[in-house]
Amino acid sequence: MSGLERAPSSQRGFALVAVLLVLAFVGIIGAEFAYSMRLEATAARVYKENLIAGHLAEAGLEQAIREIAADYGWVTLGDLKEQEEEPDCPLVFWGRDKLALKRLPHKNVPLGAGQFSYCITDEQARLNVNFTTPARFDGLLQALGLEKSDRDVIVDSWQDWRDANEDHRLNGAESEDTYLKLAVPYRSKNGNLFSTGELAQIKGITPKLLEGAEGRPGLLSLVTVAGTGQININTVGKLLARGLKVSEAEFSATEQGRRGGPLLSSPYGGLGINVVRSDIFRIEAQGIIDGQVRARLTAVVQKRTDANGQGIVVLEWTGVR
Repeated sequence: MSGLERAPSSQRGFALVAVLLVLAFVGIIGAEFAYSMRLEATAARVYKENLIAGHLAEAGLEQAIREIAADYGWVTLGDLKEQEEEPDCPLVFWGRDKLALKRLPHKNVPLGAGQFSYCITDEQARLNVNFTTPARFDGLLQALGLEKSDRDVIVDSWQDWRDANEDHRLNGAESEDTYLKLAVPYRSKNGNLFSTGELAQIKGITPKLLEGAEGRPGLLSLVTVAGTGQININTVGKLLARGLKVSEAEFSATEQGRRGGPLLSSPYGGLGINVVRSDIFRIEAQGIIDGQVRARLTAVVQKRTDANGQGIVVLEWTGVR
């Protein structure tokens, strides 16, 4: 025989199959590698954007502090148009000459690779759950639509949470009889609340009540633990005023009176609603990337005056989320 002998067809077929298997294996590995690289690139991009959004939210907080640090005399809600345009953020600062101070940009403010927005609300337009009376707390719960039986449980349990002993009231709750029997046990505070988030631990107070539902505002938007308990007549809202037994007609007159500027007297001093030079504010800031909110933070700050001048102190901080 001359020349090379040709391999049997079975061997040639096996070699072809082996080559195809190797190519398929390499293709799978290549596709998996490309997919993992895309995932890593996406994760890196998302991390970078979230980091930038967090800094944007912090920039919004700093801009809000600039407004609060201004030399103002009073704080009020805006006029009806402003309240309709920004129902959650209508605050207006007034100079001592009773002229409204110009607001800094606060909605979708461009900065670097994104934007920031922020809202300032008056913490002294809320009911202080560390200083209010049971009757006033009950009135607020009633304004929120709660039945008397539910209100009795909440008000008694709220008092038990704050008092120094372990004896529960008729409808209340203390450590031994209630909280230590839960799946995740804990003790009653037996002291003032450090933050409004503690309300979630008190018997009878549900997430639905705290956050709001069915068009009804949540309790968290109406209460605070900051300040001395005095409520600002120039910023108090209709629902809280109703809870404090201010009639619809009286509150309508109050709203009408404060449209032209801050009220300098209050007919509701006996209800804890007074002319207050608000100095405690809640700031809610957002970091926005590509039109989407990617980071939020909330802080409660107080404007204080000391020997070195005016300063801003952070009372509560949620951090970027």
